[in-house]
Amino acid sequence: MAPIASCPQSSALEPRGRRSRWSAIDGGGAVSTATRAQPRQLCSAGSADVVALATGGAANAEGPRRPGPLQDETLGVASVPSQWRGVQGIHGETKSCQTASIATAEASAQTRKHADAEVQTEAPQLACMLPLSQQDSPRLAAFLRRVEAMVIRELNKNWQSHAFDGFEVNWTEQQQTVTCLHTLGYPPAQGQGLHVTSVSWNSTGSVVACAYGRLDDGDWSTLKSFVCAWNLDRRGLSPQQPSVVVEVPSAVMSLAFHPTQPSHIAGGLYSGEVLVWDVSRPEDPLLWRTGLTDDTHTDPVYQVVWLPEPRHSHRFQVLSVAPDGKVLLWQGVGAGQLRLTEAFALVVQQLPRNPKLKKPHRGETEVGATAVAFSSFDPSLFVLGTEGGFPLKCSLAVEEAALRRMPTSVPLRAPARFTFSPHGGPIYSVSCSPFHRNLFLSAGTDGHVHLYSMLQAQPLSSLRLSPKYLFAVRWSPVRPLVFAAASGEGDVLLFDLQKSSQKPTVLIKQTHDESPVYCLEFNLQQTQLLAAGDAKGTVKVWQLSTEFTEQGPRETEDLDRLAAEVAI
Repeated sequence: MAPIASCPQSSALEPRGRRSRWSAIDGGGAVSTATRAQPRQLCSAGSADVVALATGGAANAEGPRRPGPLQDETLGVASVPSQWRGVQGIHGETKSCQTASIATAEASAQTRKHADAEVQTEAPQLACMLPLSQQDSPRLAAFLRRVEAMVIRELNKNWQSHAFDGFEVNWTEQQQTVTCLHTLGYPPAQGQGLHVTSVSWNSTGSVVACAYGRLDDGDWSTLKSFVCAWNLDRRGLSPQQPSVVVEVPSAVMSLAFHPTQPSHIAGGLYSGEVLVWDVSRPEDPLLWRTGLTDDTHTDPVYQVVWLPEPRHSHRFQVLSVAPDGKVLLWQGVGAGQLRLTEAFALVVQQLPRNPKLKKPHRGETEVGATAVAFSSFDPSLFVLGTEGGFPLKCSLAVEEAALRRMPTSVPLRAPARFTFSPHGGPIYSVSCSPFHRNLFLSAGTDGHVHLYSMLQAQPLSSLRLSPKYLFAVRWSPVRPLVFAAASGEGDVLLFDLQKSSQKPTVLIKQTHDESPVYCLEFNLQQTQLLAAGDAKGTVKVWQLSTEFTEQGPRETEDLDRLAAEVAI
């Protein structure tokens, strides 16, 4: 049986003339294709075709010769561009964006300025001098010899004179009258009807502070009050807007700036506490406090004073007095606490005897203190004003124990050394002279100011200034014979004892409705300024006239003569 030739395994429906293609992708992506001719028609089982296929020949003699089926055949290689890369490759696009335009500008400045100036002076002219030969030397020499003794005598008289002792030239402009420079107040405190109970100047003399509280009858222990301060040197000062406001949970009865730290201020409260604030820290001004312990006062603290430590003059302690009869000395320590370092008690049985004093009531043991003033010449010597109306000369250097059993962390001592004749009522204020070691003033509810000498019980003089109370008295820091007093009629009284010893030299109306003036203080740095606080919640700063700020001739001598007088 003859073999049957079959077609290659291609579809019978393949169109005529199509070539079979085998593709291989090389590493570079080129495609190699081998092709062979396909028959132009479907194969048929014919012997001629089989023979031709077997022999490698063609049906058409004119066609090209082909090798036999069992021989190797080398085909040509064709390279064509890859269509797959164009279809499957990554499409890349170029895009761009534009930010908002940036504005730029150029500027120049010239900082240096210069100017040219010329000054033309007049040509110097030689003084007309007589030739030495033309001067009458013998006559001049005779004149000098004749007046020499007289000139020497007058020079010696001037050298021994004390007419200008204590006189200092003041080149400031003369102030003829007393004028009000500032009227200060804090409306929230005034709206509560609070009084200005105390005023104080800081160590630079530029800041004045006031305490708000109440001095009339009533229970003010839970009344919220304020400490306010104004910087008078600040540009754009607002009288009704203090530079510093400190809220305090109890009425503030007394106030005192630190002698060297301009921002530290101590205050005594109605509750008996003593606090120290740093007004340079408005967010957290409280620096130290005593707290309410067995050591603290049980009555309102009517006055606080800064005192240098005996062994460290640059460090200071706070002394407080109250009607509970105790005088306490506090030292600031860590953790914001004031620690009690020394304590004194006034006991009736230990007071020096004075025939003018009334016999104490039965069972009465303590003496209430209302005011204190320290000597400028002896740092341990001080004067106390009392509720009984009699001043007491006291000392910090005493060793005698107080006859009073009270639970305190330090022993109590008895400070009183001398008792003076009393006022007609409680004393509200005392002030020691800065120019004489033995003189001090006191003022009280009887409307009198007493001038005392430390050496005798009776006052040297007694001045009735007001039918109402006198709440404050202060010596001038620059005039030995000048002092100021605050009255319950709304007046500030300025006295010059060199002019009159009976009536005030100047009377200033602080309040027009006769509301009391409770406190006043001279400015130790700007001595022409005096601050006074009243029951209307107002602080007025007065500029004194020149007559109250310039020391006159022989004023110190007049003060010495006054101190040497013997009380009648």
